[in-house]
Amino acid sequence: MIKIITDSSANLPDKLKYDLTVIPYTYILESGEAKSACGDFDGREFYSLMRKGEKITTSMINTETFKEYFERELKAGNDIIYIGMSGGISGSIRAAESVKDELKEAYPERRIEVIDTFAASLGEGLLVLAAAEMLKCGKSYDQICEVIKDERHRICQYFTVDDLEYLKRGGRISGARALVGNLLDIKPILTGDEEGHIVACGKVRGRNRALKELAKKYVDLAKDKASPVGIAHADAPESALTLIELLKAEGFSGDALTVCYEPVTGAHVGPGTVALFFTGIHK
Repeated sequence: MIKIITDSSANLPDKLKYDLTVIPYTYILESGEAKSACGDFDGREFYSLMRKGEKITTSMINTETFKEYFERELKAGNDIIYIGMSGGISGSIRAAESVKDELKEAYPERRIEVIDTFAASLGEGLLVLAAAEMLKCGKSYDQICEVIKDERHRICQYFTVDDLEYLKRGGRISGARALVGNLLDIKPILTGDEEGHIVACGKVRGRNRALKELAKKYVDLAKDKASPVGIAHADAPESALTLIELLKAEGFSGDALTVCYEPVTGAHVGPGTVALFFTGIHK
């Protein structure tokens, strides 16, 4: 039997009826309380805390946790496909690789594949859903791995943030640029590069222009306007709805999976962030 494993960064809602194992990331409040990123999550409350100045720290998934989850499936006689968060923004994928190497010696009859999606949130999640659907349709282990490894190079992820302070905290821009940008209502357009690093690819003034720029990226790159898209927002549901309408005006006719940004990724982009994920002709 094949078991697909992912992590909570994939941002997939519990209501999706697929047999997936999700390994949780952890985030820590200023009080020192550590919380799992899996399970119930009140996005409005979480991002309200951030808006009030609460500083959230996050941690990668360690080797002990990967070993626990992987070995449980191997002992049950399952082969594993782990589809994880970008190695360009987290060291978790490298921890998973080291556990894979260790367990392949202990379970030589079992197969373990670790796939770096070069993405996060629904950029990762769309690939996980594609793998789950292929498994449901009876595709083989090799077929699933081959398709996901190919498709990850075409998953487009574009997003805009509402407050540059969070990019400053992450070391992506200087304090001076954050201050001036916020004063001038500058909204950066960011994307994931081929190795999954977050890089700037433009900037506009104002929220509405930023959403229109995300829609323009879709028009320029979308492979099939009938295919699903993912939209993640950090307590900005109205902006998510506006983005969907902008996409529809440009011919989008597929399903839109809309989620509130899960807390670990959300802690780094900040409240008000809106992100668009889709399969493009290239990144």
